[in-house]
Formats: sequence, structure tokens, C-alpha cells
Amino acid sequence: VMNSPKIYSINAFNLPSVTPKRKVRKHLNADTLLALVRKDFQKIPDSRADNAKISLDDALMSALAMFQLKDPSLLAFDKRRREEPENLHTVFGIATIPCDSQMRTILDPLALSFLRAAFCTVFRQVQRGKDFEKMAFYDGHYLLSGDGTGYYSSAKVSSPYCLSKTFKNGETLYYQQMYAASFVCPGCKVVIPTFPEVITQQDGSTKNDCERNAAKRYYEQFRQEHPHLKVIVVEDGLSSNGPHIRDLQRHKLRFILGAKPGDHVALFTQLKQAAKDGTATDIHFLDPDDRKKVHFFRFMNQVPLNKSNPDLLVNVLEYTQIDKDEKITKFSWVTDIPITEENVFQLMQAGRARWKIENETFNTLKNQGYNLGHNYGLGKKNLSAVFTILMMLAFLIDQAQQLSCWLFQEAL
Repeated sequence: VMNSPKIYSINAFNLPSVTPKRKVRKHLNADTLLALVRKDFQKIPDSRADNAKISLDDALMSALAMFQLKDPSLLAFDKRRREEPENLHTVFGIATIPCDSQMRTILDPLALSFLRAAFCTVFRQVQRGKDFEKMAFYDGHYLLSGDGTGYYSSAKVSSPYCLSKTFKNGETLYYQQMYAASFVCPGCKVVIPTFPEVITQQDGSTKNDCERNAAKRYYEQFRQEHPHLKVIVVEDGLSSNGPHIRDLQRHKLRFILGAKPGDHVALFTQLKQAAKDGTATDIHFLDPDDRKKVHFFRFMNQVPLNKSNPDLLVNVLEYTQIDKDEKITKFSWVTDIPITEENVFQLMQAGRARWKIENETFNTLKNQGYNLGHNYGLGKKNLSAVFTILMMLAFLIDQAQQLSCWLFQEAL
């Protein structure tokens, strides 16, 4: 034994475990996405003089970086520019970083439509990565949840593009809003935001713009950019009106829209009568994942939306949930998807996913460092809207990585 060759156990050396080198996705990492967005910014025509010291794409990338790095104000970003500009140069590729006043001056006159291409570019990368396919929820359709929200308000400072309301005490509030929509999926925390439509005073108009008009413009543009994407629009009760539904049908967009009994008296009166007559369908069952929760459904297909639109037939779904504490929750929707006992639970989940535009989009933008609602600058024309859209773009880039980039997921 003494003369035999020594046999060493690899474990005796307590070597560190070796893991294979893991590569990030080629098309879905921060470097690639930021480089592609910069290329889109470089294509935007610059109406300034040729001797401008700061390029338009440097100004846009600087504003995008401000939101990616979660700076709460332009002054905070300006401090970063002066004290630690290295990341702005290396990560975001910014050659000359504008100060706060330069950024405002450069971005204020920019037409908002020029920023649309960057959203399409990032979305194409998400589709290319195939992870987006996992968000398809019903029959290959993606849920697109839309709603309006405000991003600027002041009782003192306004621009020609602000909406306004005057209260009984004579005070006037100036504000700006947007209609925004995100791709959502029940059970998935990630949302994929799209290019928003601002609700601001339109050129030549003396009447306030509104969410309904903005939604109409939004879906017109959405279908031009995504002509073949199978989509189910999910929205709140304000959207279940004849003109909006006809717009969705014209764009070949399916829908599940909130419908309150108080707003659709004739519709729900007919559903109630049909239940008495036995022509509506009533079912209930225990939740498959929580046996102390009960789901009640009542539905009917091909019902006139209201007396003003007797030829517009919809399918109506009434839903009640009772949990273990006997708390009762009620929802109701109209949809163009035929309702059956087999798909009613899935349609209910899709309808309730509308809240993701509030929780996972607007609340995240307001409370998780993107600072939606902070005043980064109103400007004389488009500055506040430009900043808000770039904030949404920063959020989109982060969400794309959260969906598909393991390195981002590990860091998070």
C-alpha cells in the first residue's frame, strides 16, 4: 500500500464549482436594444442648424438614460452628468451630454411621431425572441389592455397643448393625459407597453381632447403597425359603447370590455329576464386552486348592446366570486367572442387582466422609480409628452429584458 500510486479525490481540494459560460440573448440584452434605439433616433430629421454642438440622438439618448437610471428630476440627471458621466458615455453611447436647459430646448419642438419607430424596433426584438409567444392567452390571441392616465397637472403653469377644467370656485386646472396600452397575460408579471397616444389640446381646436378620441387614434395606428397580430382588447366600462366597438370591429380587433349594469340597463334587464325564462346559462363551480372560493357565471350570446344600437349584437357575461371570508366580488363584460361553458373561466381571467394596465403599468411607472407624474418640464409644445414617451420606452426596454434576458432577471 505504501508503494502504490497516490489516488487523490477531486473533492479533497475543495475546488470551486465551474459553470459553463452563459451567454446573454444576442438580440435581447441592454447593449443591443439601446444600440437599435439609437439607430432609430439617428434617423429622425434635425431641423436645427448644422453647427449644433449636441446631436439630436445624444439629447434623446440622454433623456432615455435619465429614465433608465431612475433619476427623479432633470436636476438629478444634470448632477450625474457633471459628477459621474462614465456610464452615460459607455453604456448609452452618448458623445456630448446636454445640460438640463439644453435638453429642454432640443426636445421641446420634436414631433411625437418620430419616437414611434423605436417602440416598433424593440417590439420586433421581443417577437423575434419567441418568449412573447408564451403571452398568447386565448386561441393564439394576445390581450391588449388599454386605459387613460395623467402625466402632467398644474394650477399655475400651462401651455397651448394643455387641457383645462374650471372649478366652481373659479380656479382652473391645466393637465395632460395619454391613452396607453400594454400586452398582458394572467399570471405573468411582465407587460409589454406600446406607443401611447397623448390626450392634449389638438391644433386648431377649442374643445378638449378626450380619451375616446385618443383611443380611436391609437387603434388606427396600432393596426397599421401590426396588421396581422391576433389581439383581444380589454378595457373598462367607459369603452363599451357603440362607436368604440364598431371601431374595434373595423380594425378586426376582438374585445372583452367592462360593462356596468347601471350604464347598460336594457342589456342587463334582458339578461335577467333570459335567466328567468331559462334561455341564459347559469353555472358555478369551486376554484380549482382554492377550494374555498366559488365562481358564479351567467351569460348569454347575441344580445343588442343597447336601444341606440339594436343591430350591434354582443355576448354578455356576468360574474360573481365568493371567497372564504364570504367577500363578494362582481364583474360584467361584453365581448364578441362566443361564450361557452368551456371558455367562460378563461374569458373571465382575460377580462380581469385589464387591471394590469393600472397595476403593472401605470402604478409601476408612478411608484417604481420611473416617476410618471413628476414634472420634468412642460415646455411650449411637446416637451412633457416627449419625456413621458421616452419614459415608456425605458420601461419597454426593461420589460423586454425581464421577459427574455437571464442576466436582467438575475440582477432583478
